[in-house]
Amino acid sequence: MKGVRTLAAILLTMLLATAAWGGEQVLLQKVQGEVLVRPGVVETWAAARQGEELPPDATLKIGKQSAAVIIVGSTSKRITLPPEVIVEVADIRELTPEELMLKLTMQRVRASSYERKNKEMHIPSTTTFRGEAKDRRDALTDADPEEGRLHINGARVLYTNGFYSTSALRAMDVLRRYPMLATFDNRLLVAEALEKAALKSEALNEYTMLFQSGDLTPIQREVLASRIAQLKKK
Repeated sequence: MKGVRTLAAILLTMLLATAAWGGEQVLLQKVQGEVLVRPGVVETWAAARQGEELPPDATLKIGKQSAAVIIVGSTSKRITLPPEVIVEVADIRELTPEELMLKLTMQRVRASSYERKNKEMHIPSTTTFRGEAKDRRDALTDADPEEGRLHINGARVLYTNGFYSTSALRAMDVLRRYPMLATFDNRLLVAEALEKAALKSEALNEYTMLFQSGDLTPIQREVLASRIAQLKKK
């Protein structure tokens, strides 16, 4: 446990020493329907305003039958946000290979810590009061899986618009926090995003683990076998 904390602290220090997770400043060009914004660490959502300039720490949430269009400041790139997505402005940027590898390592440290906590929760204890074990399990899971689904949808929007690095990181984080969302399509998104981000070995590892996970249809196995074979040739 101490070793994990030490490694996490070292990686965090390295992360702060590199480019900050700042994202791009964006302009909310068009708002249609329910479009909400949450600045920084604020917990509550507020209605977004057309023409509003969003800081790098803002988060956008698009409701059902709604949409928004944002303009990325540095490139003037126009991005359409479809219904039922959550996108963090900090994810709308390209990462250097060094940043991506560092953030991937941080993701693995968090995943390892999360798995350890889950294992500890299932260890019987004579000092545990009735109901306490359930409370601990609930504390380690997110209350609303629907929000996880919106984040995964946001990761797909990032992928569609060429932000492969942050798409992979966002999807990995969501699947870590919401294991029930680790479907074939969502895990495939991680592998494809890593491949597009030119991380051959990491993508190959994700494809292989998914191939070995079982419960795949013949078409899914064929898709994965093809991707694995192509990566091994490169």
